[in-house]
Amino acid sequence: MNRILGFFDQIFVSAKAWLLALLGRFLPDWVVVLASIVISGVVILVMGAVIMMYLTLLERKLLGRIQNRYGPNRVGKWGLLQPIADGIKMFTKEDIIPANADKIIHLLAPIVIVVPAFMIFLVVPFGRGMTAANLNIGLLYFIAVSSVTTLPIFMGSWASRNKYSLLGGMRTAAQMISYEVPMTLSVVPVIMMSQSLSTNEIVLAQSGCSGLHWFIFTPWGLAGFIVFFLCATAECNRPPFDLPEAESELVAGFHTEYSGMKFALFYMAEYMNAFTLCGIAATLFLGGWQGPFLPSWAWFFGKTFILICVMIWFRGTFPRFRVDQLMGFAWKFLLPLTLINILVAALWHFLPPVWAWLWSALILVISFFILVKLNINFVPEKRVYTLES
Repeated sequence: MNRILGFFDQIFVSAKAWLLALLGRFLPDWVVVLASIVISGVVILVMGAVIMMYLTLLERKLLGRIQNRYGPNRVGKWGLLQPIADGIKMFTKEDIIPANADKIIHLLAPIVIVVPAFMIFLVVPFGRGMTAANLNIGLLYFIAVSSVTTLPIFMGSWASRNKYSLLGGMRTAAQMISYEVPMTLSVVPVIMMSQSLSTNEIVLAQSGCSGLHWFIFTPWGLAGFIVFFLCATAECNRPPFDLPEAESELVAGFHTEYSGMKFALFYMAEYMNAFTLCGIAATLFLGGWQGPFLPSWAWFFGKTFILICVMIWFRGTFPRFRVDQLMGFAWKFLLPLTLINILVAALWHFLPPVWAWLWSALILVISFFILVKLNINFVPEKRVYTLES
């Protein structure tokens, strides 16, 4: 069984190695290195585009089922060609630029936002030996690159010269800065336990004969996963954290003045960010590609798509936060919880196993209820308006 799984794991890696070895027999070393970079880049570009296309179909299908309807089912068998039809429509739509817009920045914003979305793919371990760039600071690279997406969104909103777009951009900046802090702190316990910033080393730190070694099966790992996943949902502007593009308030938010392929690039970046953030969450807390009886890449994609389905379930279930609730949730609840979780992880490391479980669970449960109690007082009271008022 291990030999069979090893064959499935190495089939793509071996094909690339064989091609590079063949080129090395006829070409100089620098050409082989360049070819390796080009092959990895082409695979990432193609995979990113395909993932984005069919994530839109998956979301529309699941939302249709949640809302008791079918979803796309006319273009191709079971609607499988719907993303291609949508892409053709976006390519052929007219590109409208407002008269007062800053045309250069308006053009650059949707292009720039796609770049960090592709760059994050470099450190995502899709399987055993299937990481494009096995950096020893891969997690730090992910945090740094993912934070860049705020800038092109604000560029596009400011360049549009539209008040709704500008409000959406300001909300984006406030929201992403607020949720980046607890998201970054939520991965600190993982770094403490794995003693590495490499995404591959973090996966190997969770290896074992069963999934019980995954970090999510510890009190600090469960709390860290919940905080990380909620912050990742907010980073992608996914409901119920979609204030920057709230249709009921801001028409379409930061991309109100975009159409055609520029509009598609914004959504391409959003869906690719959703995939990579779910992939990083699976890497940090769910064992990454670890798992029995299946190839490593099957485990990775299975865990990632389960998390994506949870994001889609959020969209079809929960109402949108108010702005004050959104900011308060980050600063008054998630941030203190992550700081307490770092302390719990330290106790887990130094205490004996039995005492570690007891004290970790007890501290986190008590902290959770205290934070809930404290934050209830910050929720504004409902106002009932009468005809006299």
